[in-house]
Amino acid sequence: MTQHPILPTTPHAADNMPLDTVIQQAIAQAGGWLGFDDFMALALYAPGLGYYANDLRKFGLMPGGRTAPGSDFVTAPELSRHFGHTLARQIGQALSATGTTEVWEFGAGSGALADHLLQALGSQVTCYTIVDVSGSLVARQRERLAAYGTVVQWATALPAAMRGVVVGNEVLDAMPVKLLARANGVWQERGVALHEGRFLHADKPTALRPPVDVPGSHDYLTEIHPQAEGFVRTLADHLVQGAIFLIDYGFPEHEYYHPQRTMGTVMCHQGHLADADALAQVGRKDITAHVNFTGIALAAQDAGLQVLGYTSQGRFLLNCGIVDGAEDATLPERAMLQKLINEHEMGELFKVIALAAKGMDISEWSPLGFTAGDRTHTL
Repeated sequence: MTQHPILPTTPHAADNMPLDTVIQQAIAQAGGWLGFDDFMALALYAPGLGYYANDLRKFGLMPGGRTAPGSDFVTAPELSRHFGHTLARQIGQALSATGTTEVWEFGAGSGALADHLLQALGSQVTCYTIVDVSGSLVARQRERLAAYGTVVQWATALPAAMRGVVVGNEVLDAMPVKLLARANGVWQERGVALHEGRFLHADKPTALRPPVDVPGSHDYLTEIHPQAEGFVRTLADHLVQGAIFLIDYGFPEHEYYHPQRTMGTVMCHQGHLADADALAQVGRKDITAHVNFTGIALAAQDAGLQVLGYTSQGRFLLNCGIVDGAEDATLPERAMLQKLINEHEMGELFKVIALAAKGMDISEWSPLGFTAGDRTHTL
């Protein structure tokens, strides 16, 4: 077993063994019940078989017809080059403020964000390091970013000391979560078992609880995020100089565990369609959960990081000048740009949180993306 710096361990699959068989064996080895976080880790990251480890096209194309079937979903860098070019203004400011020249990107996808950041940042970046678990995506990244030569590197482990600006766009939502289910007023952990060769949900008693009380005694399903919070603590241990910018969909804690959010946030994505059945077509569709940004902020602070700001993606991009930077945009490009900032599209659901390394003096630095509409007080 090998430990990836941002993801849990997953057993190596035997040659030609189907993913369902790998998971069935894991359930058997666990005594007939596998926690949902372990199931999700295998479904997404089992070497060569999981969704992010196999050769299926994940994202980067818009929906199409029979001759252009597209992919499963599209992220902001694929929607518009202006996303990366605008983010680069904030990254550039952060590089200057922290006295660093390196960028680390986790989960770089198609390489679009790296490409756009490098285009905009130019000589400000002396090294751009990508950490990604998907061999097929790394191959796409290498092809797209070949023109940057040795400036772009790939890493499978983190150095003891990192210096630079860390970027993660839609990384936290793909980290395995634990499911907690309240039924008849009693909390249980939801996992996966087998029945006649098929996966099904099964609950067992647990001492685990959501981080806040959920009012009422009605049935309730939700998630907790030890992997995502562990990722932030890992960054805190390694980042000795620099800043971190994490962009993802989610809520502060008081919204995340709202009494009316009774079915949790786990969703699957395939062919630009969404469903909530994580136990079907395992390995062929994405499994995600929204981010509890309060939990991320608290984990960061407990590990010594400093919260620089928290706001919506729309407000962040407007603060960074996305409108001013799009004078040359075509009409279709302007439509995509609106998706990034409009509240009913990605502008409100997606959030941005920024963190500074331990011990850094941030008293003289006001990050560009949070100059208006900072919501740190809501965490």
